[in-house]
Amino acid sequence: AAARLAAEQEVENLSGLSPNPEKDIFVVRENRTTCLMAEFAAKFIVPYDVWASNYVDLITEQADIPLSRGAEMKGKCGTNESELEISWLEQAYTLKLFFLKEGHNTSRGQEAFWRLSRIQFIYDTAERTYFKDAVYRGKHTASSHRLSALLTPAGKSYECQAQQTISLISSDHQKSVQLLLSEVRVQPFDIAADFVFSEEHKCPVDQREQLEETLPLILGLILGLVIVITLCVYHIHHKLTANQVQIPRDRSQYKHMG
Repeated sequence: AAARLAAEQEVENLSGLSPNPEKDIFVVRENRTTCLMAEFAAKFIVPYDVWASNYVDLITEQADIPLSRGAEMKGKCGTNESELEISWLEQAYTLKLFFLKEGHNTSRGQEAFWRLSRIQFIYDTAERTYFKDAVYRGKHTASSHRLSALLTPAGKSYECQAQQTISLISSDHQKSVQLLLSEVRVQPFDIAADFVFSEEHKCPVDQREQLEETLPLILGLILGLVIVITLCVYHIHHKLTANQVQIPRDRSQYKHMG
């Protein structure tokens, strides 16, 4: 049964299809049907301790770790729970994303939503590409707590071009690790067409930026419409008053009337 399950599941790293070298694309398929898709650019900001010049005090340095292209991946799809696991640099770094679908009470009654419920980032400070002279070498785990991110109505994909920052707490002396996400498009449930995202649900930041972009256009159209209406009213009023008999303002001219 395990062999059959492995044969029926496919995972694909399609990052090479993205024109953005910092953006990764991951697809999980089960029974020849896409069940999870994720596109995003990701970078981790990880603090770590090094010895000061006196070799007595500790100072904190910062490692900026991008999610590399060509990463290995695993995935698991479920009715209400899905997972995506990504590893790179010979598994020195592993990112695990956990998604959950559940019901919420709204003004329209009970509705289903999905969210990113948990993040786990495992990193090895003995790896020398990003960590130089780390004091506490070895693997550490940075995790989220009570996360409710990317909240999206069921049946839709989440989209956010703006950068988002999610804080994780590390097992390395409770340091705060920052996950920077941008150009995000994710759907872990209810994908209707193979390799195709469902209708997007934009994040509040993108919605606000879109409004800020379209508001000047809307105001310009309204102002132009007001000017056109004003000119039309003036033209009609001028035409009507031009056909009326003008009463002389000089009373001495009344004797010539009639």
